[in-house]
Amino acid sequence: MDAQPTTPAPPPGCPAHQAGGRVPLYGPEFAADPQAYYSYLRHFGPTAPVELAPGVEATLVTDYATALQLLQDSSSFRKDARRWRDLAEGRISPDSPVVPVLAYRPNCMFSDGAEHLRLRQAVTDSMARVDSRRLSRSTEQVSNYLIAQFGSRGSADLLGDYAKQLPLFVFNELFGCPADIGDRVLFGITGMFDGVNAEKAVEVLFGAVGELVALKRAKPGDDVTTWLMQHQARLTDEEMVHQLALLLVAGNEPLRNLIGNTLHRLLTHDAYAHRGGLIDEAIDDTLWENPPMQNLAPHYPAADMEFAGEKLAAGDLVLVSFAAANTGPALSAARQAGSNRAHLAWSAGPHACPSKDPARQITVTAVENLLNKLPDVELAVPEDSLTWRPGPFNRGLATLPARFTPAETVRGAVPPAHSEAPTHSGGSQTGPRRERAGKWSQFLNWLTR
Repeated sequence: MDAQPTTPAPPPGCPAHQAGGRVPLYGPEFAADPQAYYSYLRHFGPTAPVELAPGVEATLVTDYATALQLLQDSSSFRKDARRWRDLAEGRISPDSPVVPVLAYRPNCMFSDGAEHLRLRQAVTDSMARVDSRRLSRSTEQVSNYLIAQFGSRGSADLLGDYAKQLPLFVFNELFGCPADIGDRVLFGITGMFDGVNAEKAVEVLFGAVGELVALKRAKPGDDVTTWLMQHQARLTDEEMVHQLALLLVAGNEPLRNLIGNTLHRLLTHDAYAHRGGLIDEAIDDTLWENPPMQNLAPHYPAADMEFAGEKLAAGDLVLVSFAAANTGPALSAARQAGSNRAHLAWSAGPHACPSKDPARQITVTAVENLLNKLPDVELAVPEDSLTWRPGPFNRGLATLPARFTPAETVRGAVPPAHSEAPTHSGGSQTGPRRERAGKWSQFLNWLTR
C-alpha cells in the first residue's frame, strides 16, 4: 500500500509554489476562503511560513497556546518595528501595501518596556473615562442619523451606508472633533483603508489630528483628546498626535468589520432567526469564527532563537493569526465548556486592545438599533455572491446589500444637501463651485436641527 502524504495540497488557487514554499495571504482566493488556508497552514505545525504581499515574508502563528505564549513574552519578542530586518536592510520596498500598517510610529503599539508602559497607561486611563451611557447615547444618535439617510429607500449597503461610517462618527464625537477637523479625519481614515491616494490620506489625517491637539491645548473639553493631554504621563504634542491617530485608525477599521461581520452572521444563519435576544451571542460567535482583524500583532525576536520548534533570527517578522488560533481543533472544547470569550480577537498580553469594552458596546448598540428600526431587514443578494475585501490583516465584506420595508425618517428632515465644504487644509471653499458638506458637518447640522 502506498504511504499517504502527511501534508495536503494547498487550497485551490493557492500559488504557494510561486512564493518559495510560502503561503500567500493576499489575493481573491485567500479573501474568499481564508479558513481553507488556515487548515492547510496548521500542517506545518504551530507556526507556518507565509507571504503577506509580494516579497514580504513572515512567520504566522496559527496555534492558540503558541499565540498566547508569544503575546505574553515581552522578554523574547519586541514590538518596535525598527527591528524589522527585511525592511531595515532594504529587501522590502517602502511602498509595499503592507508597510503603512507595519512600519514604526512612536506610539504604544510599536513601543516596548518603560516607554510602552508610559504611553499605554495614558491611553488606557483616558479610554477608561468614557461614560458608558454617553457612549450608548452617541452611538444611537449616529445610528439614527445614518438610518435616516437610507431608511425610506427600502434598501441599503449595510457596509458602505452604515457599518463603515458609524465608528468614524462615534469616535469623532468621543475625541471632540469640530466639524472641519472631523471631516478631514473621516477623509483620511477612509482613504487609508480604501487605497484611494493613501499617501495623501495619511497626510490629511495627521494634519487634522495635529490641529485637534493644538485646539485642545488652547481650549480643553470633556473628551478623550483632552483627558489624554491632561494625563500625568505629560505627552508631548508629537506623542499626542501619534497616540490619537493610532486610536482613531485602530478603533475604526476593526469596529467597521465587527459590525459588518456580525450583521452578516445575523442575516445568513438560521440560528439567529429570532434576533432580538441573540445579538451578544452573534457578536461572540463572530469574534471566534470571523474576527475583524484576522492576522496581526507583529513581533520581532530580540535574538536568534528557537520558538515552537522553528528557528527564528533576530528581527524576523512574526504575526499571530487570531482567526486560525480561534478556530483550531483544540479550541472547540473550550467553547463547548462555556468559555465563550476566551478568543484572541482582541489579542492578549501587554498589547491587548485597550478599547475592547467600548468597541463591544458600540457594536451592540449599532446592531440592536438597526434591527429595531428595520425589523424585517434581510440579505438582498445570494450569500455566495458576497465578496470579501482582500488583504492579509483585516476580515471584512466589500458590501452587504440588504432590503427591508421602507421606514419613516428616524428624526426630522435629511440634512441640507449642499453647503460650503471645508478644504483638506482647513480653509473654506472660496470658489464659485458649491460642494457637498463633509459628512461630519452634515451630521452635526442634522443633530442640532
